[in-house]
Amino acid sequence: MSQELPTDRTGGTQHVARNSLEDVFGALRRHPDVEAPNLQAWDATDRLLLEAAAELADADSKVAVIGDRYGALALGCLSVLGIRTVRVHQDLITGERALRNNALALGLGSDAGGAGAGFVQLPLGEELLSGAGIVLLQLPRSLAELEEIADAVARYAAPDTVLLAGGRVKHMSLGMNAVLERHFGTVQPQLARQKSRVILARGPQPPSGPVPLPPVEHLPELGLDVAAHGAVFAGPRLDIGTRFLLTFLPKMPAARNAVDLGCGTGILAAMYAREYPDSTVTATDQSAAAVASARATARANGLGQRISVLQDDAMSTMPDGSADLILLNPPFHLGSSVHAGAGIKLFEAAGRVLAPGGELWTVFNRHLHYLPALDRLVGPTTVKGQNPKFTVAASRKLPLG
Repeated sequence: MSQELPTDRTGGTQHVARNSLEDVFGALRRHPDVEAPNLQAWDATDRLLLEAAAELADADSKVAVIGDRYGALALGCLSVLGIRTVRVHQDLITGERALRNNALALGLGSDAGGAGAGFVQLPLGEELLSGAGIVLLQLPRSLAELEEIADAVARYAAPDTVLLAGGRVKHMSLGMNAVLERHFGTVQPQLARQKSRVILARGPQPPSGPVPLPPVEHLPELGLDVAAHGAVFAGPRLDIGTRFLLTFLPKMPAARNAVDLGCGTGILAAMYAREYPDSTVTATDQSAAAVASARATARANGLGQRISVLQDDAMSTMPDGSADLILLNPPFHLGSSVHAGAGIKLFEAAGRVLAPGGELWTVFNRHLHYLPALDRLVGPTTVKGQNPKFTVAASRKLPLG
């Protein structure tokens, strides 16, 4: 049976929580991320983590939140548990914006960084975690990402910190316990409820060495060094969809301004910049870890002056008609859900950002019926090639008039 969360808390001065957990969850939206009836902005793990935090926290607790997808944890801490301030790290810019939007919806107010609502959005590192006595973590799927997070918590948080790490049981593994055990003296998985589980980790073991840099691997088939933070899809490996798209590189137009949309580690950006040395290339992604990885990949291959990187949501800050070529290997998952909405959103963005006569080259799984959407949202679309798994298509934006 779920514990009833407090509806008000008091600290040294009167500080009263104004909402129930149901109020918070009911107000949450995913926007500007893709929204659909089968996609919600919170899950049972958020509830379990907040229940566990309620046993440990008071209004003056120093709390850090990592991996808060749309604000359920940060806003639950502030508005239900009555904690005064919360430091938050979210890898995706869509999550950062959703948290600010949801704070406003709950009447908390929010400036660009969230401070007006009682939270501060920060990168993973010392400023986020220094002195934190409680850390709430939505467990990532990647063990490499968990390794980076566990290292940072053990390195910077208070000596008596408690890490509350939660996830959906179907996505958890014994490997996660092993990662946490390398960084904490005590790791205690709790009983599962509502198909979710919380792990309590205490006794951080601060590492003695420097902060680890993202690993760099050499890909002999491309002659490319690839850097990858733990949160990036496919890590430093070559994704099979990207591999197929790269076989068409010599057939792509030489563009003045090219964009690698959803760049990940920046492999497409680096290979295009190498193939077309007169082009200016922008690598953009919604993930902070991806953007940092793409920047490191460009530098590792002597392309740091040729490739600029931009963390953005579907090129929202790029001017209309500013790109001559966009390269895209779109995701077909939103979190753990298979959903075409992510690809459609990126096609719409490409149609806006491409200059008249510009082209979008994209690779996607053959079972996804994207061709009509590409015709409608970008322009006339031609299939350039197929293999048993993927389709590569080029869409051309028609000139005005």
